Amino acid sequence: QVRLVESGGGSVQPGDSLRLSCAASGNIFRNYGAAWFRQAPGREREFVSGIDWTGRFLKYADSVKGRFTISRDDDRGTAYLQMNSLKTEDTAVYYCATALSGRGSAQGSDYNYWGQGTQVTVSS
Repeated sequence: QVRLVESGGGSVQPGDSLRLSCAASGNIFRNYGAAWFRQAPGREREFVSGIDWTGRFLKYADSVKGRFTISRDDDRGTAYLQMNSLKTEDTAVYYCATALSGRGSAQGSDYNYWGQGTQVTVSS
């Protein structure tokens, strides 16, 4: 069983930055792909960014390209989402997900493990 814990959310103003972290339990993260999804009130969950298990292949939603950067540190068993130039429409609960040998897919059904989420609020 893999346990994921997200952190780094908060309330910021438009244009600010945040870095989300997703820490995985155990020493198994090295072979897992990871992704970030988000869900705003009244909206469906949507893909934000994914990274494959090698760390070489990255994917981004069009809405965050050029502003968000996903990365991973296998030694720390942690995935990150650096979010710059935040907009009000980025407000949501952000969830981390992982899958063994995952390719950073944009499909939530491809992931076996999910974190509990961290709130990001962007408002002036």
